[in-house]
Amino acid sequence: MIKSLIFDMDGTLFQTDKILETALEDTFVHLRTVNVWDKETPIEKYREIMGVPLPVVWATLLPHQSKEIRHEANELFHEKLIYHIEQGNGALYPHVEEVFQQLKENGYHLYIASNGLVSYLQAIVAHYRLDKWVTETFSIEQIDSQNKSDLVGVIIQKYNIHTSAVIGDRLSDIRAAKDNGLISIGCRFDFAQENELAQADIVINSLTELNEAIERLNKVHIE
Repeated sequence: MIKSLIFDMDGTLFQTDKILETALEDTFVHLRTVNVWDKETPIEKYREIMGVPLPVVWATLLPHQSKEIRHEANELFHEKLIYHIEQGNGALYPHVEEVFQQLKENGYHLYIASNGLVSYLQAIVAHYRLDKWVTETFSIEQIDSQNKSDLVGVIIQKYNIHTSAVIGDRLSDIRAAKDNGLISIGCRFDFAQENELAQADIVINSLTELNEAIERLNKVHIE
């Protein structure tokens, strides 16, 4: 029976798009100012690759720039993201708090596994007080491989989890579930892609569907 749930953050719990474009624009304004970028801000390209580890993000957005410039861009980008989170410019997806409350009351243990950096995740958790429901939040920054499957594996090992589901919107979440022998629940939200969701065990269109989906899974498991 599933009693532990592992959630992605960006595009699953947190509506990253509400602060993404502004923070990315701020970053590329700086890059244009220092003459290392002379094109428009690649917001659409970033949307396409949402969910991949950060080194991949900046190698994709700044393919001809040095590692030093990519690192500087990444640092500035995260400063801007955290600023907008703390200013209340972001938002959780609808029903996150009520669904978390229901899950907690029903005895589920909740975890977050994200490709975001520790400071960024801490800002979201603190601003929205997610630690009222979430046992622990894990960042890809905490493991050397930068592989989300390995990150989920760390959670499983630390908390001795045998049966669980990974809830997320991108292929990295689905693979993290499958690579660890877990159930994958895909979220058809802002950054989701249908070809990736097709690989999930279950797909939901709203977090309000999550409780029912888990109940169905548990019923099948019992039978």
